[in-house]
Amino acid sequence: MRYGNGFILGVLSGALWGLIATTLAGISITLVTGLAATPVLAAGLLAGTASAGTVLMRPRVQRTQPAYISAFFVTIVVFLLTSFAEPFSQSLAVAPLQQAIAILVVCGAITLANATCLHDVEAGMIKRYAVEVLLTRVFKGLGFVFFTVIVVLPFYVMIMTSLKSQQALLLNPLDLSIDLTKSPRELLNSYIELFTQFNFGRFLLISAIVSATTVIITLLFSIPGAYAVARLRFRGRGLMSQSILLVYMVPAIVLVIPLYAVFSQLGLRNTIIGLLIVYPATTVPVALYMLQGYFRGLPPELEEAGLMDGLGRIGVIWKITLPLSLPALASVSLYVFMIAWNEFLFAFMFLDNPNIFTLPRGVVSLNSSEIPRQHLMAGAVIATVPILIIFLWFERFLVQGLTAGSVKG
Repeated sequence: MRYGNGFILGVLSGALWGLIATTLAGISITLVTGLAATPVLAAGLLAGTASAGTVLMRPRVQRTQPAYISAFFVTIVVFLLTSFAEPFSQSLAVAPLQQAIAILVVCGAITLANATCLHDVEAGMIKRYAVEVLLTRVFKGLGFVFFTVIVVLPFYVMIMTSLKSQQALLLNPLDLSIDLTKSPRELLNSYIELFTQFNFGRFLLISAIVSATTVIITLLFSIPGAYAVARLRFRGRGLMSQSILLVYMVPAIVLVIPLYAVFSQLGLRNTIIGLLIVYPATTVPVALYMLQGYFRGLPPELEEAGLMDGLGRIGVIWKITLPLSLPALASVSLYVFMIAWNEFLFAFMFLDNPNIFTLPRGVVSLNSSEIPRQHLMAGAVIATVPILIIFLWFERFLVQGLTAGSVKG
């Protein structure tokens, strides 16, 4: 059963990618050069249409690398001709290198998108399944582009702003390019001043200590609790297993006010100990939930063999269960560390002494009219980069720990 025209759908897909690539390139040029680069969307649309048409006019067996190279050059020619050699409403004599790179990136992105989406699409009438496959590819690509932009763009703005001087930001707030004529000390001046004038090294140390201690306390409570729920038989076991995450049904803002009152009376407010009570209380439930699923997925015969060999229950956990659970323990530790490192609400409410500020609390203290904006952005970069590196390094453990026990148990 025929369902749609592959050529029309493919051309519409190419036009869409042309619009998206041109828009993003215009935004990028504005940020990199400070110019008011307004993309000519009609040129991007026509270039994407021409690229898709060039691909679809060839039979499927001829859509090889040379064919896509030809489509790339066709895209460049159409893009420049339809925009009258001003695809970003600026003469090519203005920032020629940046504009040339942007043109190549736009045309390359359009060609790549069309090659990915249309490599096996017939130019005539196609079946419903082929239409669904094409739409899936397009929407998948749109999702990838969308989430990449919303992650990369703020991070880029944050880094570039932290490398600017106050005078440069006031002169042209849209110019987020890097002045390579400056010395490294001038470029990194905001970071140097953070550590020399704003006590940021202490904020980092406090956050590292609080986060690492929270991980240790959480594991000390969650490992025996999760093992008990997964392996032992006792009254209320099922109810406890099902109600572990009930604490997350209560918003943190509801808890913070009574905790503030109680901690004030007990003398725990404005202390690190207060945070080390609250943070594990909020992370133990999710750690219990993650670990009990993993423990249930482990073969019980291994633990029974250990018991028969004379090991006690603690020995079984220490010598058999924990070594087999290292991926889950790593993922739980990473997750808990990230929660403690990024937590702001309790730190903001409980801490008034700058000498014991955690990193998020310290970054917020920079948000005032007396402190230049580049210092705030530099503080945000410092708070983001360490946890980002840790997350990327241990990501495989996080995925294993989250999926472990999802079938068994």
